[in-house]
Amino acid sequence: MRGVTLLRVAAEPYEFSADPARSALVIIDMQRDFLEPGGFGAALGNDVTLLRSAIAPIEATLDAARARGMLVIHTREGHRPDLSDLPPAKKSRGRLACGIGDAGPMGRILVRGEAGHGLIGELAPIEGEPVIDKPGKGAFYATDLETILRQRGIGSLILCGVTTEVCVHTTLREANDRGFECLVLSDGTASYFPQFHASALAMVKAQGGIFGWVTDSAALIAAMQGE
Repeated sequence: MRGVTLLRVAAEPYEFSADPARSALVIIDMQRDFLEPGGFGAALGNDVTLLRSAIAPIEATLDAARARGMLVIHTREGHRPDLSDLPPAKKSRGRLACGIGDAGPMGRILVRGEAGHGLIGELAPIEGEPVIDKPGKGAFYATDLETILRQRGIGSLILCGVTTEVCVHTTLREANDRGFECLVLSDGTASYFPQFHASALAMVKAQGGIFGWVTDSAALIAAMQGE
């Protein structure tokens, strides 16, 4: 690539390289209902501090990406207020006494526009950063994410957010099948179940990087800053 200074990141299973101008940081589902005490995640009996461990690494990465002029995209899982995009199977799964669409601690659960659906303040989008509202686990399903990426000429994605084994991994797999090269942040992702987090990261880099690459925020930021 003549005239292009590549981003070279120490990663597993081997070095990740990308053109920063053709790369995007995708921050997945850092929503109040999942991460804040008193939210939907906590109401289900989960320890939200496990998810909150990803906030600081993502915040530092976000600052570096903005300084580098990279495209930043945020996603939120949630449904239309009339629940017309909520499959009955998703609504009934888990047999929850208080589930999607019901009144929860921060408004109706996983409904767009409710307080719990919003992104946490530490990672609030700024002007020009697209926010993708998705009705499923993956960020490509029933959204315009791929259109936005193709229009911007993006070929590489840096993925972070929650949870590692669900929405991050689903988005990763969708992106992989669409030809995007993906780098996953080990400390910028998290799960309510640490063993699931570890297994999900292992899957990414297995067999020579079957889904992509794994690194941590320190290595990525060092590469972004040219260290």
